[in-house]
Amino acid sequence: MELAAENYLVIAMFVSFIALLFTGFPVAWVLAGVGISFAGVAWFTDDLGLTMTGLDYNVLGLLVGRIFGIMDNWVLIALPMFIFMGLMLEKSGVAERMMHSMQKLFGNVRGGLAVTVALIGIILAASTGIIGASVVLLGLMSVPVMLNQDYNKSLALGTVAASGCLGILIPPSIMLVIMGDQLAVPILDLFMGAVFPGLILGALYITYILIFCKIYPEKAPLSKDHGEVDLKSVLRALVDILPPAGLILLVLGSIFMGVSTVTEASGIGALGATLIAIIFKRFSRKVLKEVVINTMNTAGYIFAIFVGATIFALVLRECGGDELIERALTGLGFGPNGLIIFVLIVVFFLGFFLDWIEISLIILPLLAPVITALDLQINGFGVVEYPNLTWFALLVAVTLQTSFLTPPVGFALFYLKGVCPPNVSLIDIYRGVIPFIVLQLIALVLVFVFPELVTWLPAIAYGNN
Repeated sequence: MELAAENYLVIAMFVSFIALLFTGFPVAWVLAGVGISFAGVAWFTDDLGLTMTGLDYNVLGLLVGRIFGIMDNWVLIALPMFIFMGLMLEKSGVAERMMHSMQKLFGNVRGGLAVTVALIGIILAASTGIIGASVVLLGLMSVPVMLNQDYNKSLALGTVAASGCLGILIPPSIMLVIMGDQLAVPILDLFMGAVFPGLILGALYITYILIFCKIYPEKAPLSKDHGEVDLKSVLRALVDILPPAGLILLVLGSIFMGVSTVTEASGIGALGATLIAIIFKRFSRKVLKEVVINTMNTAGYIFAIFVGATIFALVLRECGGDELIERALTGLGFGPNGLIIFVLIVVFFLGFFLDWIEISLIILPLLAPVITALDLQINGFGVVEYPNLTWFALLVAVTLQTSFLTPPVGFALFYLKGVCPPNVSLIDIYRGVIPFIVLQLIALVLVFVFPELVTWLPAIAYGNN
C-alpha cells in the first residue's frame, strides 16, 4: 500500500501517543498535547508543500464547537448520574448485607462462598457499574473470609477480580453510554443487547466455580459454621436483595419500557441509591460530600479524556487517518468475518496497555465507517436500526472485559491487590484471573457465532411497542 506524505503524520501520531503513555503523563494531556503538536506540524508541512492535510485556522476552530458539543450532550449527563448512583450504593452497605445473607443460603454448597461473590458481582454490576467500587467491596468482604476458610488462593482471587468487572458490561454501563455516543448507535439498543452477554458471562463464572469445586473439593471447603437453610435466612436474604433489585428494575425497566430516556433513568437511579442509603441509615452529610467529590473526580477524569480524544481525533482525521485505517483493514483480504476477528484481536492486545476509555474514544470512531460498510448481514429482525454496529459494539465490550484482568495495566488487579492481605502477591492474582479470561473469550466466541444474543431482545422490545 503506497503511503502519501500525510499518512506518515498519522503513523507518527500513533507512535508518539503510545510512547508518551509510558512516561506516566495523564492520558487526557497526552491526547490533547499530541493532537495540538501534530496540528502545528501539519500546518508547517502544508506551508512547505510537503503535505496536503488542509489543516488551517478554520479547521482548528472546529475544536471549540466540538468541545462545547461534548458538554452540551444530554446523553453524557447519564455518566455522572450513574457514577453517583454506584458510589452511593457503595456507602449504603448493600453489598455487605447481601454477602452475609447469601453466604448463609449457599453455606452447604461446595464453593458456595465463591458462588455468592459471583452472584453479588452480577447484582452490583446491574446497580452500580463502577469497577473500582465493586472490586474493592468484594475484595474487602470476601477475600479474607475465603482465605480463612482455606479456599484455594487462585480461585478466591480470580472470582473476586472477574466478578467485580461485570459492571462494565451489564447495563446500566457507563462504557455502553460512551460507545453509543461514539458510534451514534441508540444507547437503549446497547443496553438491551448487553443483557444476554452479561448474564452468559456471569453464568459461565458460576458454572466454572461449581465444576472446579466438584473436581477439587479440598480447594473449596465448606464453612466450619455452616448450617441448614431455614425460612428466616431466606427471608433475610430477600430483604437484603430487594432494595438493589428494585432499583435495577426501576432504572432498566423505565428505560426498556420507554417510560424514560437513559439520562432521565440515571437521575432516577441516583435518587433511588440515595433513598436506599437513607433506609439503611448510612446517609449523612459526610457520606454525601464524599460521594459528590468522588463523582466529580471520576466524571472529570472521563470528560478530560473526552476533550483530549476530540482534539486527537480531529487532527488525525484531517491528516487522513480515517482513510489510512480503512485502506489498511480492507486491504488485508480477510473478508467481513475475518476482519472483525482481526479487529477484536487488536482490541484484546490493546487492552494490555490502554484503558477501555481510550480504546472506546479513539479506536471505535475510526472503525465505525469500516464496520458499517461490511456486508455482515446481521439479523436485526427488521427492527434494530444499526444491527452491524450494535453487534460490533457488544463484541468490543465483551473483549474489553479482559482489559481489566490482563497485565500490565489491568486495573482490577491493582484494585484487588490494594485491599488484599499482605500474604497475597500480584503473581497470585495473575494466576487466579487466567481461567476467567478464558471464560470471557468463550463468551466472546458465543456472541460472535450467535449475533442474535445481541439483537433479539431489542428487536422483541421494539416489536411489541
